[in-house]
Amino acid sequence: MNLPNYITLSRIAAIPLIVWILTTSYFSHRQLTLRVSLASGLFILASITDGLDGYLARRRGQITTMGMLLDPLADKLMVAAVYIALVELIPSIVSVWVVIIIVGREFLISGLRSIAASEGFTIEASELGKFKMVVQIVSIVAAILALRWNEWVFGMVVIPVRLTAIMAIWFMVAVSVISAVDYFWGFWKKIDKRVDRRRRRPFILSRRKKKAMQQAAAEANNNPAKAQ
Repeated sequence: MNLPNYITLSRIAAIPLIVWILTTSYFSHRQLTLRVSLASGLFILASITDGLDGYLARRRGQITTMGMLLDPLADKLMVAAVYIALVELIPSIVSVWVVIIIVGREFLISGLRSIAASEGFTIEASELGKFKMVVQIVSIVAAILALRWNEWVFGMVVIPVRLTAIMAIWFMVAVSVISAVDYFWGFWKKIDKRVDRRRRRPFILSRRKKKAMQQAAAEANNNPAKAQ
């Protein structure tokens, strides 16, 4: 255990608290602003720790197996938990199909990474995958804010909160699908090369064995007395 891992664990610990704030009856309807502000603020803080723990682990030389396991797990748990809660709270923006696509995508990537690890190679997070995480954070915060506000009016400036949430959610779905295809393509290229090497190896070994036998036979023919 080290500081980066403690930060990751704090992100996991924040998940039930965020879900509780969103779903509890402790806050009355009049306190909807407080509920939304607390939930969105806590989610933003938890999201910041996602980059902080990785930075500290690299800077302090504290990259551990536990950290490599907990960090992506914390991200998936946090995103999936909040989206599932939002399906109940605001289904007009976060539909069931959106959550199915998001959670299904995470299962797919986890499965590919497990297979890659068993084959002895890793699938590194692409820039598209990192961008997907940023879009997810923006879409979740926008959806939480849309529970309270349809728009923000600052004099002549109008920010359509609900419309922003809808656009961010569907843009996030598109990015998630594209990044999943990108991960699968990278996995397929690596596994294809690995299979090709396995097929070539017996062929190369058989050729070497045949060549060695031919050399031994030639030496026996050249030195019959020694062979006897």
